Amino acid sequence: MSVNLQTPIEYLKGVGPNRANLLRTELGIHTYQDLINLFPNRYLDRTKYYTISELQRNSAEVQIIGKITGFKEVAQKRGKRLVATFEDHTGRMELVWFRGQKWIRDSIKINTPYVIFGKANWFNGTFSIPHPEMELQSEHEKSLRSSMQAIYPSTEKLSNKGVSNRVLTNIMQNLFLETKGRFIETLSESLISELKLLSKSEALFNIHFPKDQELLAKAEFRLKFEELFYIQLQLILKNLIHKSKIKGFPFESVGSYFNTFYNDHLPFDLTNAQKRVLKEIRQDLGSNAQMNRLLQGDVGSGKTIVAFMSMLMALDNGFQACLMAPTEILSVQHYNGLIELSNKLNISISILTGSSTTLERRKIHESLENGDLQILIGTHALLEDKVKFKNLGLAIIDEQHRFGVAQRSKLWKKNTSPPHILVMTATPIPRTLAMSVYGDLDISIIDELPPGRKSVKTVHRYDNNRLKVFRFIRDEIEKGRQIYIVYPLIQESEKLDYKDLMDGYESVVRDFPQPKYQISIVHGKMKPADKDYEMQRFISGQTQIMVATTVIEVGVNVPNASVMIIESAERFGLSQLHQLRGRVGRGAEQSYCILMTGHKLSHESKVRLETMTRTNDGFEIAEVDLRLRGPGDVMGTQQSGVLNLKIANIVKDKSILQSARFYAKRILQSDPSLSFPENKAILRTYRQLSKYKNIWNYIS
Repeated sequence: MSVNLQTPIEYLKGVGPNRANLLRTELGIHTYQDLINLFPNRYLDRTKYYTISELQRNSAEVQIIGKITGFKEVAQKRGKRLVATFEDHTGRMELVWFRGQKWIRDSIKINTPYVIFGKANWFNGTFSIPHPEMELQSEHEKSLRSSMQAIYPSTEKLSNKGVSNRVLTNIMQNLFLETKGRFIETLSESLISELKLLSKSEALFNIHFPKDQELLAKAEFRLKFEELFYIQLQLILKNLIHKSKIKGFPFESVGSYFNTFYNDHLPFDLTNAQKRVLKEIRQDLGSNAQMNRLLQGDVGSGKTIVAFMSMLMALDNGFQACLMAPTEILSVQHYNGLIELSNKLNISISILTGSSTTLERRKIHESLENGDLQILIGTHALLEDKVKFKNLGLAIIDEQHRFGVAQRSKLWKKNTSPPHILVMTATPIPRTLAMSVYGDLDISIIDELPPGRKSVKTVHRYDNNRLKVFRFIRDEIEKGRQIYIVYPLIQESEKLDYKDLMDGYESVVRDFPQPKYQISIVHGKMKPADKDYEMQRFISGQTQIMVATTVIEVGVNVPNASVMIIESAERFGLSQLHQLRGRVGRGAEQSYCILMTGHKLSHESKVRLETMTRTNDGFEIAEVDLRLRGPGDVMGTQQSGVLNLKIANIVKDKSILQSARFYAKRILQSDPSLSFPENKAILRTYRQLSKYKNIWNYIS
């Protein structure tokens, strides 16, 4: 009889009620199942001496005998690092020190055999060990003779209550004795043989009690693949079920609105990327299923015109369309843009926001219900129950991460059948993350800028260069340009930030006196009407400088503004810096982004500033951001539940993720209901997964 893995943890030998309580509160371990999925952080291996050629790319620590043949100092953003070349008879690698360099150089003998111990990292084609433990081979007579030892996650409270790593290891041994190390297989035989994977039981045994480095690497691969495979399977199935169950309105014809606009009124040639995306959207709209597409494109890549042409397809088929944006400023901007695009097409467009009057609302409600109003733009106001369409065929949501899931589904309920959905974002989402978080949406990417767009020149300047920066601003204003100066405003330090903003504003006013210069200020404490008044003055060119907090991050379009100065730039996240930079560079003139900071910068801040000055590519920036912050932060907390990963890492295991998605897709293409006998294990596991929300609760 096999042991039930849902057995409460207190029944395991060596646990009991008190320890069970600690394991529950500190590590979230409630059952045998949870314990088996408590994976080690790292491993100690003092039994084996590796040669450099035997090193594997996994998370174990290794012991090597060799000699240091030379040192070099390498300059880095802050200070230097000391790099030693370490050789044995099979190859060479690097040892790296970020501190204590002088002592290391003085105390280490060149060309003398040493035993080194540490975690080997693989980077740029070479293995390296940072701050290794080192001992002369002559002194290293007797080291500990235990096998590879797993080191488990722990907390201060566990250590204080005597639940040490040794105790956790013993409990884990008891679990393997009780289950006889037999676990139900969760993948199909064909997948296991095609990918040469360890069986489930072997993988679990070798992740907790690895015999050697190679088996450990295989166990890690098998468990990472499985975790990512089931996430992908879930997302792709969700998409397939969605497409088979939720019928969309098929837009059968591309008619006169679309063709007239495309042939006679297109203000500029579409880029190849825009054409490709329009084709993808057109295929979705013509199929029988509801479109559910995410459109990603960097600031200024021309998403709006793609959205407008998609709306024209809805109008051509007798349907209405709507566009929902997160802020009033953005809605008004979309509205003005669409009015301009459609002025020769005789289309009825309206805008509905929080500040629409009762009379305006009444008119909109009426003409929506009788079908006279074809396109409605607006903010959250579109979600109000009073807003009813005659036949909404396409809903476009801009910057969707600012709307909750419940809000989005409200839009769907405004019809007997849900409309087609196009979600747009100017926040590039790294491919790996998009595959994991938005894996149930189809993804389109506009990855080229319209011709004639000059990329923004970005520089980093310290506070003591401020006079030069102000001189540069004067020169730009002389040329008739406008300037943004943005200050951080972070809730935790709001009072201080507000003071910085006001001090900054006063010094700008001193250096740019009236009446020669006019300055706008915008921040969160102002009344909406005052904010709009100041914004409008800047947009219409009455003021040359706009001092603001990040309220201008999304959507303000002032083609004449050519300089963006970001104060205390080290306090902004990468994606926020990139969004702010996107406010300039919208006209034909060369634009500039100047990142101002003090001299004290953390390593992470330096990476962010270096990335900003090096590239304008939003996707590259998003990848760096993901590396620095981790998936949960990049997506915002509401999305990160999907990625509560136990063993895989979305950034480092990119290739495993792509492979997992490929196989999940392939299996579902040939067997969408997982009913073939060879997919029995996958179906059983998937059903359990649907029952338990946390992916790892079922996988053994």
